[in-house]
Amino acid sequence: MRQSGKMCRVRCRVALEICTLHADLRDMATELSTPDLDRDISEIAKRYRKASGVGIQVLNLVGGQAENLMERLPDPVKERLEDATTKALNFALNAASRSRGVVPDQKSWLNTAAATAMGAAGGAGGLPTALAELPVTTTVLLRAIQGIAAEYGFDPNQPEIQAECIQVFAAAGPLAADDGADMGFLSARVTLSGTTVHGIIARVAPRLSAALGQKLAAQTVPIIGAVAGAATNYAYTSYYQEMAHVHFGLMRAGKAHKLPRDTLVLRLADAVKSL
Repeated sequence: MRQSGKMCRVRCRVALEICTLHADLRDMATELSTPDLDRDISEIAKRYRKASGVGIQVLNLVGGQAENLMERLPDPVKERLEDATTKALNFALNAASRSRGVVPDQKSWLNTAAATAMGAAGGAGGLPTALAELPVTTTVLLRAIQGIAAEYGFDPNQPEIQAECIQVFAAAGPLAADDGADMGFLSARVTLSGTTVHGIIARVAPRLSAALGQKLAAQTVPIIGAVAGAATNYAYTSYYQEMAHVHFGLMRAGKAHKLPRDTLVLRLADAVKSL
């Protein structure tokens, strides 16, 4: 009994310290607030909110809940989905990086249009063509994310920024039931010490495979496969581009205002709630 009471007091003390730390970070963010920082956070919050709403049209179209979509996939597909996602990310990293010296960065609407057309083609042929289309769409998405990184003043050819681009795929996905789930991904710090970009891929793949599993399931709805495929790719491309703006917008704000990532994420969370 004494041991149990002692453990309870320890847990309470730890919980209190965590709450105090979050309160201190929020107070620090308020004290360091400037008109320029407020404007930057407000713009990032609008991007975040926009990203959170793009998947609703897909769920309405395919007639289901996000958490139930994976049940529509055959067991063999679900079992090899993480491996397929890892291969798609590695393919995308190589292809997107090589293409930067040949094809200039495109406007967001053009990336979205290209991915939408590929989604329609993939959905029209059912699950086999949707699976075959996965690496190509992932490449278009990664190339778009790299272009957004460059837009915010970061060099996508640098290994650290390549890793940050991959990290965008750790976002919850446009069909996630909890539109607040991305705050955790935004708080994550990407470091290459002792690892490589491919190590980051291995870490991101499990999270992305869940989002891509929902994409495949939505994309292969019988009868409306092509329409569902187009709508799904439109939602995914729009979502990851918006989350890239949020991700690199926070990085630029942190650099400009000399504030830690955690402080900026707390400011962003408050700004999103007030929208």
